[in-house]
Amino acid sequence: MIKEGVPILPGTKEGVHDVNEAVRIAKEIGFPAIIKATAGGGGRGMKIVHSPATLPNGFAAARAEAQAGFGNPEVYIEKYCERPRHVEIQILGDKHGNVIHLGERDCSIQRRHQKLIEEAPSAISTPELRKTMGEAAVRAAKAVGYSSAGTMEFLVDQANNFYFMEMNTRVQVEHPVTEMVTGVDIVREQIRSAAGLKLRYKQSDIKINGHSIECRINAEDPVKFTPCPGRITGYHPPGGLGVRVDSFVYDNYAVVPHYDSLIAKLIVHAENRQDAIRRMARALDEYIIDGIKTTIPFHKRIMANKDFIEGNIDTSFLERIVLE
Repeated sequence: MIKEGVPILPGTKEGVHDVNEAVRIAKEIGFPAIIKATAGGGGRGMKIVHSPATLPNGFAAARAEAQAGFGNPEVYIEKYCERPRHVEIQILGDKHGNVIHLGERDCSIQRRHQKLIEEAPSAISTPELRKTMGEAAVRAAKAVGYSSAGTMEFLVDQANNFYFMEMNTRVQVEHPVTEMVTGVDIVREQIRSAAGLKLRYKQSDIKINGHSIECRINAEDPVKFTPCPGRITGYHPPGGLGVRVDSFVYDNYAVVPHYDSLIAKLIVHAENRQDAIRRMARALDEYIIDGIKTTIPFHKRIMANKDFIEGNIDTSFLERIVLE
């Protein structure tokens, strides 16, 4: 049902078990193709193949990663969209058949398909593109009777054609940037929906105000991106107008190696994108986390990068740039 009226990358969303079948499908949709795990995401069980000759190894590696990561080796294949933006639409639904969208987030700054920086709205968005993508997301949610907070994720190519990737049926890490530009408390609305209450908003109520950026602060080496557990010996979060910190750590907190390395989300809001970048740079300068390495220096470099400042980004951004 989701396919009706919603652009989807050519391919199959059903499990492919045989490498010969995989080669046949990839040839039909055209190379490059991408192999993905059916049971999970986050970059695990995902391989890009550029020719029939490279597909068998990619197919085997993707299945092995899927089995190790999710306990399920099934994979599917779809057309690989080169140098796209990763743009997603936040939706809210209730148990009475009402669904609205809260605009888009741009999550193109990624490393190994893991999001590092998110912003709302997207630098490439226009009122027409937001309307079209938003309506597609709402149609898809209604088609499956969705009744909570969720996110429809799309790839947007160089010509601003967009293709559905997947739906995340939960509140995402990057939801604060949408809250900052719309004023809607997404978590509160999710709880209200679960309680059987009707949405308090209509689509016409949703306005995009200003620009918001989120940097994921991870306990990782800012160059190698390797985990850096340990004890925080000094902690001072930034503050001020338009600055928000979502975190659970504190001075003398012990970061253990057993969980995700995300320890804080730094979010800023400003009147426009350029002011948001400047505000984020200032907030990063003020953020003190001693005792362990974090990705704060990495984010500082991105905020000073010319291409990022000009909005020239896509999912291969970090692979292409050389940080000075």
